Amino acid sequence: MTVAQPGPGARPEAAEAGAICARAGRSQRDMRGWAETYPGLFSAKPFDAALYSTLSLAMAFGGPWFSAEQLRVANKTSLWAFGLDWLVDYVATSSSEVEDIARRCLDVAGGAAPVPGDDLTRMLGDIRDELASSPAFPELGPVWRDELERMLDGMLTEWRWKTDKVVPAFEEYLGNAGNLGFSYVFAAHWIHVTGSGPVADVGPLREAGWAVQRVIRLLNDLGTYERDVAWGDLNVLLLGVGRAEVERRITGLAARSRELIAPLRAAHPELAGYMERQMDFCAGFYQVGDYWGTL
Repeated sequence: MTVAQPGPGARPEAAEAGAICARAGRSQRDMRGWAETYPGLFSAKPFDAALYSTLSLAMAFGGPWFSAEQLRVANKTSLWAFGLDWLVDYVATSSSEVEDIARRCLDVAGGAAPVPGDDLTRMLGDIRDELASSPAFPELGPVWRDELERMLDGMLTEWRWKTDKVVPAFEEYLGNAGNLGFSYVFAAHWIHVTGSGPVADVGPLREAGWAVQRVIRLLNDLGTYERDVAWGDLNVLLLGVGRAEVERRITGLAARSRELIAPLRAAHPELAGYMERQMDFCAGFYQVGDYWGTL
């Protein structure tokens, strides 16, 4: 039986959900292969089977009209970002170490060779080379590098907040949502699925992605509060803001995200649908679970 691909904005039926899960299964096998290829990034206990499974499902359900091959770079970049997050948040012991991680990554994203013996930059270099084969890379490559820098800056800022026991204001914390990495992964996916020809609406697509990223930042915090407390991470609920207030802000931010996405649907139906579905997927996912395994 041939199962029709759901279009952007469609709600998949059971048979379509089965096809989506099959694509996620292919992606999960890719992730396990990458974990073996770059063992220096993914050997810690929290990188368990459920992390690979749920991450691949998030990508597949976020863009059910994309093939496993079309989702390949989003999956690989997202997994790399988890490895980066682990090194910054739980392995690095000094600000200078985090700054060195950022420098190495930005050098490689700019075209430098990976650092010998460093799986972080080796995997990033492989992602860069794969993206460089896309016809959209000359125009969108700088966007990808800028989003990487924004993510790294956000991670360093949060690392300093935690180390110095600084409690940022709510708006300051939300303004640092780039450390989540959604917009960085989206930029890589955007490059990978964009064909030849001029790239339109770069600014509006990025603005919509940043808006979605802020929503997901808060959804993540509500869903991972207990783990963040146990692991010593920052969380919006540790800033003196109550859950009801955070939920109210999520509602407003999500509405604003949909306003920014709406005018992009006609020209970019798949990318617009992907952003909105990622936001909605996270709204359900973080009510129940988390990506990370246990320490």
